[in-house]
Amino acid sequence: MTRSLISACLWTLYAVLAPSVARAEMIVQACFSPNGKCAAHVLREIGSAKKELLVAVYAFTSDDLANALVQAKKRGVAIQIVLDRDFDLANPSSKGKFFDAQKIPLRRISGAKPVGAEKDGGLMHQKFAIIDRSVVLAGSYNWTYAAENSNDENLLFFREAAPLAEEYRRAFLRLWERKP
Repeated sequence: MTRSLISACLWTLYAVLAPSVARAEMIVQACFSPNGKCAAHVLREIGSAKKELLVAVYAFTSDDLANALVQAKKRGVAIQIVLDRDFDLANPSSKGKFFDAQKIPLRRISGAKPVGAEKDGGLMHQKFAIIDRSVVLAGSYNWTYAAENSNDENLLFFREAAPLAEEYRRAFLRLWERKP
């Protein structure tokens, strides 16, 4: 066969098969607290993690979510957590010491310091997680009892979201590398 005939055959094959190849589309779900059972949704996502789970949250006081991360670690999931330094150190309910005791990699940081500022930066006020480089959880929802039961907060779940997950993963790694 000549090159042009091979090329024509390949293009014909592509034209026939390409429309039938299903593209995964991103799935988005919203959850609102209180009373939205957001923690149950987060627990489900943590339970489905297979390789990597990166969490950056300002406040983390939930026993259930903390224990789910420990179980994920026991299943072999690589876990890293970033918490706000001031909240974690000042709040006895914060899970930072628990994660330290469980040998889960943890960084406590403050917000970015403005250029030329003499004082510490603001808050590390992020609230997101990336699971297996394809799922993103993001919103105002802290991983706390108050977020679940008292506060008006929101949480978005993005599944089949590898490009978005990669953007969040890069943001997480910038936080992780920040000096405490």
